[in-house]
Amino acid sequence: MKKSWLALGCLGVVVVVFLIALTGVWGIYNNLVARSQEVDKQWAQVQNVYQRRADLIPNLVATVAGAANFEKSTLTEITTARASVGQIKLDPNKAPDDPARLAEFQKAQDHLSSALSRLLVVSERYPDLRATGNFRDLQAQLEGTENRVTVERQKFNEAVQRYDTSVKSFPTVLLAGLFHFQSKPYFVAQEGAETTPKVEFNFDSQKPAPAKP
Repeated sequence: MKKSWLALGCLGVVVVVFLIALTGVWGIYNNLVARSQEVDKQWAQVQNVYQRRADLIPNLVATVAGAANFEKSTLTEITTARASVGQIKLDPNKAPDDPARLAEFQKAQDHLSSALSRLLVVSERYPDLRATGNFRDLQAQLEGTENRVTVERQKFNEAVQRYDTSVKSFPTVLLAGLFHFQSKPYFVAQEGAETTPKVEFNFDSQKPAPAKP
């Protein structure tokens, strides 16, 4: 009789320990799911602002193309850069796990940002264009969108940091691989971003050499 009670007691302890362990694993899994969904949600926001920018570009190009003698090479660069962005297919609702794919996506988007910046600088040569209400509206919308891109990318990186910290922390790290949760890549700062760019509105391709005495 005593042995039966002892066996039942041991079984009860095992069941309690098992339930505690199961609750812990359950909590870790749910936390990883929540962190992962937070990253995916923020990735969708990044994609939304990039899509907003892409949607503005055709109208901008059409408006600028109407300016007399506007540099066709600048418009061609923007059109080509936008097309390159469209060729990189990433799931808009799920953050990429492959750092190389995210780097490729970022490189194309940064190239488009640079092309747009050059277009807005070149437009300074055309006061009639800048006086156009449609152009001013598009310029303001693009500048606002670029600011949103910066904000949403920063929020994405913060969400990834929280997720990656959870994945790599003990004891979660012991179970993350079992549940197929892997670290996610960040957006990285564009090379040279730490240096304030110098913008000069001097459009002379060459300055004449000083006359010799």
